[in-house]
Amino acid sequence: MQIGVYGAGYLGTVTSACLADFGTPVTCCHPDSSRMVDMAQGKVPFHEKNLSEIIRRNVRSGRLAYSTDVEAFARKAGVIFLAEDNPQQLPELVVRIARSVSKPPILSIVTPVPVGTGAALERMVADEGLKAIVVSQPIFFTAGCAVEDFNWPDRIILGTTSNDAVAAIKQIFHPLVMRGVPVIVTNHATAELVREAATAFVATKISFINELAGLCEKVSADAVHLSLALGLAMGGLFAQSEMDSLAVLAQQNNVSLRVLSAAREVNQSLAEGLAEKISSCLQSLQNKDVGILGLAFKPNTNSVAGSASIRLAQGLVARGARVRAYDPVAIPDAKLELNGTVHYCESPYAAAEGVEALVVGTGWPEFRALDFGKIKSLLRRPLIVDTKNLLDAVRLRAMGFEYVGVGRV
Repeated sequence: MQIGVYGAGYLGTVTSACLADFGTPVTCCHPDSSRMVDMAQGKVPFHEKNLSEIIRRNVRSGRLAYSTDVEAFARKAGVIFLAEDNPQQLPELVVRIARSVSKPPILSIVTPVPVGTGAALERMVADEGLKAIVVSQPIFFTAGCAVEDFNWPDRIILGTTSNDAVAAIKQIFHPLVMRGVPVIVTNHATAELVREAATAFVATKISFINELAGLCEKVSADAVHLSLALGLAMGGLFAQSEMDSLAVLAQQNNVSLRVLSAAREVNQSLAEGLAEKISSCLQSLQNKDVGILGLAFKPNTNSVAGSASIRLAQGLVARGARVRAYDPVAIPDAKLELNGTVHYCESPYAAAEGVEALVVGTGWPEFRALDFGKIKSLLRRPLIVDTKNLLDAVRLRAMGFEYVGVGRV
């Protein structure tokens, strides 16, 4: 079966490459010819672990091709995954594809969309006198782990009433289905709600352990051990847009989601609490020099969307601190968010030079392997604030550092 993926952003790039890696011919389409040429050469405009090599491997084997001709692309594909990063052009694209083919296309909506979109697209196609089979298929990617998330999902969600569409998509995802990944077939609204609800659920769990971290500090407990015992993970800010969208949907339908409201409040206050912790360590942040290691949302990505480290940097600057920052890949994106308010460094050692506190903002594994003897000699004060509990506290304290973690004593 020939597969089509429309989209040249994050979702389309990852989806087309990973589907081709299953061994099925895939064509990725978008009218931006320069982007298509770059993609065919493995030049990915964002940092995602292993993705460039997967693209190059499948282009060389002939399984992955790129096109700018939407009509020819639509006629060739048996199933088309619509995987733009935002849904603005989705209605126009669905009609254009439906008009280009001789039989009703199977259109799987991977693009994040509000609840009600799939049903609305079906009505719109019918109103145009056209036919198309619409499937709502949320795919869950975590920045920095998208390839792993695609290949090892917890479930496959299909919102559709078409048995033919279910059979076709299950065939495409045959390697996962054979491995036992459950396929949940439901209606459009449920499938669309899954994405926002899943984000909110994880955010709620992490907000819970983040709040308990404050209690741990008061009673001499260890938040890391507590989170492991509870089967939870400590973390930072989450996809605020999806949580906001779910809150708006509930409000529109006169449903009170009090747990979600509380989680959003904790989520939004996290960076402020960290800034207050650092200010307390230094008595004041006014005219103090602070270094930050890591600006990305999480390791192995250049994305700073929802980054707790970015919000922390903004909070430190607002309190009068002079901030020096380093990240292996996210500085270009961070510059767009921080608007020249911090000084960017070319190495973690440069970020540590002359500062009164060094903050671990993103849990890049390479930060564990730094030469902390050198770091100590560069710092004005040997204070490390580890917001990710990444480093070896016992070792650093033995070296003479003041080590401050989150929820740890």
